[in-house]
Amino acid sequence: MNTTIPVYRYRWAPTGLMTRRQLRQAGLRPGGQDPVAEIRWRRGRRVAYLYDPARALPVRPMTPGRARAVAAMLRARRVCPVCRREQSYSIPRSIGSCLSCADSLGLAS
Repeated sequence: MNTTIPVYRYRWAPTGLMTRRQLRQAGLRPGGQDPVAEIRWRRGRRVAYLYDPARALPVRPMTPGRARAVAAMLRARRVCPVCRREQSYSIPRSIGSCLSCADSLGLAS
């Protein structure tokens, strides 16, 4: 079944519907529901989907295992692939290495 959802212009959406960010701020998640409407702006190049908060579910709690996984992912973003040292900042993807390695390789501008 191919149903279309209502499309609203920016700031014209009915009250009571929420974007993903608004749901998250309220401690909710879409919970598998399909969007009930969408907002389009910038001549249709930008889209935000709207969800019904009455059908949303609470955010899952952070478990110790998930906290370890998130910490490992963030740590991996700080390890330089060239010198293998952990930095105090996330390695810029545009450069691909830490700033000292980029300077020595002539990558930083």
